[in-house]
Amino acid sequence: MRLVIARCSVDYAGRLSAHLPLATRLLVVKADGSVLVHADSLSYKPLNWMSPPCTLAVIEPDPEQAEAGVTAIWKVAQAKTADLLVISIHKIVHDTSHDLGVDPGLQKDGVEAHLQRLLAEQIELLGDGHRLVRREYMTAIGPVDILATDARGASVAVEIKRRGDIDGVEQLTRYLELMNRDPLLAPVTGIFAAQEIKLQARTLAQDRGIRCLVLDYDAMRGLDDSHSRLF
Repeated sequence: MRLVIARCSVDYAGRLSAHLPLATRLLVVKADGSVLVHADSLSYKPLNWMSPPCTLAVIEPDPEQAEAGVTAIWKVAQAKTADLLVISIHKIVHDTSHDLGVDPGLQKDGVEAHLQRLLAEQIELLGDGHRLVRREYMTAIGPVDILATDARGASVAVEIKRRGDIDGVEQLTRYLELMNRDPLLAPVTGIFAAQEIKLQARTLAQDRGIRCLVLDYDAMRGLDDSHSRLF
């Protein structure tokens, strides 16, 4: 992982356009190719980013840009779309690289682990004709919670969360990109399952062709009869 603190401006072009004016920010370049732009606020959320697969090219500024104080330009291009992230560097304050090794992945809490087991036992909640292939299907970057097949026999990857946020959608997206490279599995569709799914996560999932499924934990445990409720 490369960490760069730089005075820079950022422009994003693609499905939407965005501009970040000149300021000092943290630029994160990860081993998977993703590039994230952070400010000293907004907690974990980047101001802008580019998800893999993407390529990073560093180019020299033209005379007009150099006169404006730009010393280097990072162009981050998405391999599957025309999206482009352009970072105009004015000054690098700090630049370090670190080998973090292979991450063991997020360990599920008790509820998430129980949801996974219950959904595997009640795989029909995914839809008629779905069948369980296995739980914890291992990929090169970690295990997918559930691998199943739909009524047509096509592969389905399921990521399960207690609360569905954007990070969970990003995690499932990375799994799907890897699994769809395997001719024995492809095409693989995704289902993002959680007890509650935030609007931003649902919007991102739908944009990426990922189906969302809200899980009723009590009903799955047989503690609540949803059919007998008035509301």
